[in-house]
Amino acid sequence: MEHRGVPLRPPAWAQEALLALFVTVMQVQGTVVRNAGEVVQRPLTDLGYAGYGLLIAGGLALVVRRRWPVPVFLTTALASLVYYGLDFPDGPGWLALFVALYTLTAYGDGRRSLVIAGAGITVLTVVWLAAAADIEPRAAIGWVFFRIGASVMSAALGESVRSRRVIAAEAQQRAERAERTREEEARARVDAERLRIAREVHDTVAHAIAIINVQSGVSAHVLDRRPEVAREALRVIEQTSSRALGEMRAILGVLRGDDGDHDGRAPYAGLGQIGELAAKARAAGLDLELEEISPAMPVPSAVSGAAYRILQESITNVIRHAGPTRVTVALTAGAEALEVRVRDEGRRTVAGPDGGPGRGILGMRERCLLLGGELEAGPLPGGGFEVHARLPLLPSGSRA
Repeated sequence: MEHRGVPLRPPAWAQEALLALFVTVMQVQGTVVRNAGEVVQRPLTDLGYAGYGLLIAGGLALVVRRRWPVPVFLTTALASLVYYGLDFPDGPGWLALFVALYTLTAYGDGRRSLVIAGAGITVLTVVWLAAAADIEPRAAIGWVFFRIGASVMSAALGESVRSRRVIAAEAQQRAERAERTREEEARARVDAERLRIAREVHDTVAHAIAIINVQSGVSAHVLDRRPEVAREALRVIEQTSSRALGEMRAILGVLRGDDGDHDGRAPYAGLGQIGELAAKARAAGLDLELEEISPAMPVPSAVSGAAYRILQESITNVIRHAGPTRVTVALTAGAEALEVRVRDEGRRTVAGPDGGPGRGILGMRERCLLLGGELEAGPLPGGGFEVHARLPLLPSGSRA
């Protein structure tokens, strides 16, 4: 079994405590060593060891620097102001202040933290320069400018770290949003393809079943008296079922992703098969008149397939709900759109087949909407029913 080494890293509170202890020791020890053997204006032991207390207080405040960055900065700044205002000896007593400034801008909220840091550095600069007005030797004033410059650099470094962290977080959020968007788009495409396949199956099966139902009724009615008519009806049933099975194999082949032999599949349903569709409708008992005008431009395959399915579903509805009647089918192809119109005269007898309401018209309307077209369907004033679809031949963005 593979054993992975676990990095020995103390918890966050322990890291902060170690940092605060280290800075405190460096401030106290560094100041003592720097001023050892020199005569200073005010030793650290003066005023009840106030110098030591200020150095220790500023260093230990760093324990809670990430939780309360503003109070910690104010504490270290106040300790520095009092320390240098009382003329305690110079040394690395500014380490805690620099760490607090970095923490304030690195873990703050941006603009507000920068304003606090800028105001604090301004006050510190005034006090430091005032306290060093009579410093001797004069060259020692360079340490004052070092403290000022280091304070500005600490704040700038913290702001740089915060900005990079914000940019990284925003990039991560954008990546997550992009991933969610891709997943949503993929689900939408799957849902759209599932809906498309469901419509194809519905149109194919409903049309075939309607014709088979009519022809089987005809064959059963005339089987004994007119066997030649029954034979023709059975032939239509055979052709219709064969065609439906071919289309179902084509749909299932798409679902399986077959890329091999396509010869066994049914041809793509489109305007090229409208003549065959009209012949089947006439065989089912419809008195169908086809009016077709050659298009002025090539019809896209999506429009051709949608027009075929709309015609197929309209004819199926006539067979199911009206029975043998007169039907007029008009295809008008202009420069911008293909118009499909199917009109029937209604039932010729009181009793007739009625399949009840279905989803056919809804499916036809969805096909039109997907292509940017529109569909109207409803009963005619003098009886009968009409379906009128308009399918654009050009994408909406390419029209003048």
